[in-house]
Formats: sequence, C-alpha cells, structure tokens
Amino acid sequence: MTASIIEIRGLTKHFPGKNGDVLALDGIDLSIGEGEIFGIIGMSGAGKSTLVRCMNLLEKPSSGKVLFDGKDLASLSKKELYEARRSIGMIFQQFNLLKQRTAIENICFPLEIARMEKAAARRRALELLEVVELGDKANAYPAELSGGQQQRVAIARALANRPKVLLCDEATSALDPATTRSILRLLKDINGKFGITIVIITHEMRVVEEICGKVAILDESRVVESGIVKEIFARPKSSAAKRLFFSAGAAGIGRRSIRIVFDGQSSFEPIVANMVLRFKAPVNIMHADTRDINGLAYGQMLVQLPGDDAAANAMIEHLISRGLSVEEVNGNA
Repeated sequence: MTASIIEIRGLTKHFPGKNGDVLALDGIDLSIGEGEIFGIIGMSGAGKSTLVRCMNLLEKPSSGKVLFDGKDLASLSKKELYEARRSIGMIFQQFNLLKQRTAIENICFPLEIARMEKAAARRRALELLEVVELGDKANAYPAELSGGQQQRVAIARALANRPKVLLCDEATSALDPATTRSILRLLKDINGKFGITIVIITHEMRVVEEICGKVAILDESRVVESGIVKEIFARPKSSAAKRLFFSAGAAGIGRRSIRIVFDGQSSFEPIVANMVLRFKAPVNIMHADTRDINGLAYGQMLVQLPGDDAAANAMIEHLISRGLSVEEVNGNA
C-alpha cells in the first residue's frame, strides 16, 4: 500500500449566495497516494476546481480536514502553511504567466519569493527548461510562445521549488488534442523521473484514461465513484460515470445498443467487421473513441445492434468470448 500524501476527510464547502448558502462540496472523502497520478473528473459545476483549491487551502473548507503529508493544513501557523504550499505546485488552464517576463524570468519568480540566490535560481530555471524541452526558449516572452509552450513554462515554474505534489486544474482544456497529448506525456515523464504526485482536474474522460492510475468522479458536489481507472472505465456503476462515458453518442442510441471497451486487444483484428460477417447482420456504430498504442487497441465504441433479439444476443456473447468488456446501454445511460 502506498502512503497517502493527501488525505481529505469529510470536506464540506459552502459559498454565500443571494438566496442563502450554496453547497459546493458535500462530505468529500479522498485518499491520494504518494507518487500516484490521480484524476478528479466531473461535469461543469460538480465542484472540481473548488476541491483542488481546498487541497492547498487557497479555499478554506467550511468543515472537514485536509491532511498534506500527514499534517492538518488548517492547524498550521501562517509560516508553516507557507512552507507546506511550497511543496504543492499548481498549474492552470490559462497558464497565468507574467507577460512582461521572459520564460526563464517566469520560472525564477517563485524562487525569488523564496529568496534563493539569483545565480542559483537561474541555474534551476535553466534545468527546468530542459526538463520541459524548451531549452532554446529561455529569453522568449509569453506572447512569442504557442499555447503548449506557455503551459510547459507554467509546468517548469510549478516545479521550481521541488514540490511533492503538482495540482493541475484543467491544465489541457485550452489546448488542441495533439498538444494535449504532448503535455500529458510530459506530466507522465515528470511523475516517473521525479516521483511527484500529480492530481489532474478535468471534465474529459480521455485525459483521465490517458494518464491516471486512479480516479474520483464528482457529481452534484459529492464523490459518487472512485477507484482504478481501468476498472471504472470498463464497468461504470454510477449514473455520473455513465454520462461521462456515453455523452458523445448516447443521444442516438436505440433499443439494443452496447458499449464495447477495448483494453489492449490487438488492433490488427477487425473485431466488429468480423462479427458482422459471421452473423450476416448489420450494426450501426454510433460513436467510436479508440486508438492504437503499439499495435493494441484502447478506447470504447457504442454500437446499435440488429432489432432481432436472437442475433443481438449472439453478437454480445461473441464479443464477450473475444475477451471484450460489453455492456448494454440506452439513451438515458
């Protein structure tokens, strides 16, 4: 068992509203292990960003506890809390770089606040520019960098004080798919090289599936499901998880429709095409989100089966016999 670096117990957060308090978080319990890449996912308004800001006490919980590295953050003195926050880096959707500073000067900024000697801070910043593969952009200003490059500078800045945890609040939401994948690969490399715990806040299941080992699903201010990503992806139990998985294609799903999960089957075998040929009955692919990784297929597919129940049942049994995870779904999933 990995020791927990972040432990959240009974966390509740209210905000004042025009018609009384608004409940943003309702009794959150989470345990994030040291060295994990942990995803927190939910639809807009589920409380994700509030939760991540409570993890470093940028938002003070209304009740409950946030333990970081075994310490209750709310019980720390101002100086102790400052020291704890230096061990928690954070990156944001909009990068938040200082426009008047170059890339290296942006990375040096938290080191200046920590009163590191100027030459040592510059050496550290140059090291981090190499880590994020921007060694040739030290003197570039944010306006001269692409969105992906700006986020890499922001990641380097968040690593400046050698944090134990990196909180990523929708860090790829403003990026195109190819740049998103490159940023996720970078975060995975950082986790592997430095053992930094990474918490990914996102509304995109594909981001979680790409990088995270464990995930918690938020819905209406509560954690409704949590566990190992592969297990939840293959067999979601909560209606919130099913909405996240099925939202791209559920609107057109008919009476007999299935969700097929590809989790490492050979991508060279045309499983659906072979099934159609074998049973001589057409199917309708409503949605597909699959990809090839080293010759193996990963992802999911929503398929509308023939109206004949006998043919549909035979197809489901065939897919299961091929080692696939298959679940019947409907338009209200």
